[in-house]
Amino acid sequence: MPDDSSSIDVTGLPRSSLMEMAAAARIYLACRRSLTSAGKTIAEEIAGDGLEAFTHYPRGDVYDPESHSQYYFHLHREGDQGHFHTFLRARGMPCGLAPASLSPVRGERESLSHLIAIALDHRGEPGRLFTTNRWVTAETWYRAADVIAMLSRFRIGHDDPTPTANRWVGAVVTLFRPQIVRLLVERDRRVESHRSAAAGTPALEDRALEVTSSLAVDIDDHIARIESALAPR
Repeated sequence: MPDDSSSIDVTGLPRSSLMEMAAAARIYLACRRSLTSAGKTIAEEIAGDGLEAFTHYPRGDVYDPESHSQYYFHLHREGDQGHFHTFLRARGMPCGLAPASLSPVRGERESLSHLIAIALDHRGEPGRLFTTNRWVTAETWYRAADVIAMLSRFRIGHDDPTPTANRWVGAVVTLFRPQIVRLLVERDRRVESHRSAAAGTPALEDRALEVTSSLAVDIDDHIARIESALAPR
């Protein structure tokens, strides 16, 4: 699998998808201008100063009771730029989806699916997207095709803790949807391959498998390619 998103050809996407991504790009750029004006990074906007490793920011996570979308920011160690984890809870999922049979299933109302993680680079911009194994976020495991169907449902419609952070995260999930789709498909392949090779420990609980797919991204290059694809010929 390529380790960056430049190989994804957006020119083959439906125009409606490109327009949706272009709208998300405008939101993202507006958030960037707001953060730059305030002299903040997105990490500082959501978490303030003095970040502590493995602490969720904001405390209690961000949750939208209408869409049932959820996210939080954290970092693993000093010097780490941190990353966002995004989720959709069961009540926000499309009808008819069921957890994979190989997954430990939580109570129906508590069930949630991890969509994508957004890692920041040294500038505070999205630098990498990645998926994780089930044990990492204690999610209920849904197959890639079902998680892909959830992506359009992710939306934080309120302003708590900050409208800029909520809009930023939502814009990134929409803007990079083609990359996220690829990563989710690769996630399932990696888990299946690991399950076939491992002995004893169930693949979804194996601490030796944490990151299941990863892709470096350049948001400005991606936006430029979307704009080019939409430009009149």
